[in-house]
Amino acid sequence: MALAATHPLDIPRQHVFWLLHLGGWGAYFAQGCLYAVAHGKPSGYWVVPATAATMGALVTLGLRFVLRTCWVLPPRRLLALMIPMILASSALIDFVTREVLVDFCETCKPTTRLEFIAYSLGYIYVLLAWVGAYMGIKYYRQFQSETERTLAARSMAHQAQLKMLRYQLNPHFLFNTLNAISTLILDRDNATANRMVQGLSSFLRHSLDNDPMQRVTLRQELDALTLYLDIEKIRFAERLRIETGIDEDCWRALLPSLLLQPLVENAIKYAVAKQVAGGLLRIEAEREGAQLVLRVIDDGPGCQSMENGDLPPGKGVGLRNTRERLHVLYGENSGFSVRNRAPGIEVTLRLPFETSQTIGD
Repeated sequence: MALAATHPLDIPRQHVFWLLHLGGWGAYFAQGCLYAVAHGKPSGYWVVPATAATMGALVTLGLRFVLRTCWVLPPRRLLALMIPMILASSALIDFVTREVLVDFCETCKPTTRLEFIAYSLGYIYVLLAWVGAYMGIKYYRQFQSETERTLAARSMAHQAQLKMLRYQLNPHFLFNTLNAISTLILDRDNATANRMVQGLSSFLRHSLDNDPMQRVTLRQELDALTLYLDIEKIRFAERLRIETGIDEDCWRALLPSLLLQPLVENAIKYAVAKQVAGGLLRIEAEREGAQLVLRVIDDGPGCQSMENGDLPPGKGVGLRNTRERLHVLYGENSGFSVRNRAPGIEVTLRLPFETSQTIGD
């Protein structure tokens, strides 16, 4: 219990409780003094409201202990338990306070059982107000804590989903690269094999070291993509042709790291590798109002079985991965579309145009 009380998150709540508790009973004492002045009571009468406030503060601490101990009970059972406790507390406050009051009012002492019961119930409204306020604040804090835990759980799930999507490296890429390195070694082209190993090492280090929750500028994204394309250029040589069309304003735009790599890999797999003459890969970026528009275009055979921008099952895992990342990060503020060209396929991404300056503001 002592450890729980000293937990960093509990200390501010304890301060709040004592501030409200002592402040509330202090206000009750002040109200009693004002009443005494308004009704012309003797100068020493302040001891009566002081006794009532002191007893109220002590008795409600007992009620607080009961509430904290039995808080796990269902609301109806908790209420049934608190009603007799409140009645007994009211009677105790009245008994002690009335012993002080009779020094100023001899007729205030009850003479019959009915008067005693009536006087004993005199502080019920104060105690009901205290218990109601305490339970209301406690239920509110409990609801707030559950909301914070829910948000934290959603945030953790959100980050875990992004990391899963971000770390899904296509095994075909690794297999093809390692197979190409093996072939180069067998052909005794050690210089090219070494260059390919270094390129693969640089790309994997970049992809694994970067935080998947971090966003990078488009310039940094294309620099990282160059590490990947350098490996593919060794594999395909002149068969892989690359073009870029980046608006000057877009270089500083922020986007999730390695967002374009699965799209480029998909284009190389279906548009370049399957054609004897290879193919063209073009990357474009432009700003349309408050959106950054990215396009990855190839001149391959396209996909004749695509319907309404959806690829058939089993194809385009990288495309679906990218679409899911955009949806998780930006929701309805993002867009993803795939369409056939003549020839090839065009993949278009839309996301909010943000820079480090706009985020800082």
